[in-house]
Parts: sequence; structure tokens; C-alpha cells
Amino acid sequence: MPGIEALAQLGIDPQKLGLELGTGAVIGGVIGFAAKKVAKLIAVIIGIELALFKFLESREILAVNWERIGGSFMSAGEVATAETPPTWVQTILSTLSVSAGFTGGFFLGFKRG
Repeated sequence: MPGIEALAQLGIDPQKLGLELGTGAVIGGVIGFAAKKVAKLIAVIIGIELALFKFLESREILAVNWERIGGSFMSAGEVATAETPPTWVQTILSTLSVSAGFTGGFFLGFKRG
């Protein structure tokens, strides 16, 4: 096959490449599945907490500053987007086979979860 010969000329072992891609896909699928389950659990916990706050506020047991709660979410988003990424091109190229499999598996596991 011409594709395998081209990989051999580049010094890439197709068996190792396939093993890394498959392993990354399996690990990504498991983590994606678990991440979706954890995200759902966190969403339920936060929803229950906010409903409890609203209930306690309606009974005048608790006073909630809703603007401040919303503002803290906005400041967290600003901090997350303000960070500049490190030089990642070389890192991506060195882990491309594992990360490609992991990404595909993660999205598949997240969708199935």
C-alpha cells in the first residue's frame, strides 16, 4: 500500500499510531461519558441550591443578592478568557494521534452519556 510506505519513509510506525489512536479513543469515550454524568449531577445540585435560596428568600429567612451571584459568574468567564494560551503548536504535533482519538472518543461518550 502506498500510504503505509509513505508512513514508513517518515519514520512513523502504523501499528503504534493505530494503538495510540485506539487507546486515546477508548479513554476519551470513558471520560466523555463520565463528564456528561458529572455535569448533569452538578447542574441538578446547583438548581436545587438556587431553588432552596429562592424558597428561603420568599420566607424571609435569607436575603440573597442575585446581582452579585450573576456578577461572580461573569467575572469567572472574564478570567477564563483573559489567559493567553502557551505555545501549543509543538505540543499538539507531538500528541496528535492520542489527542485525535481522545477527542473523537470524548465526543462520542459525551453524546451517548
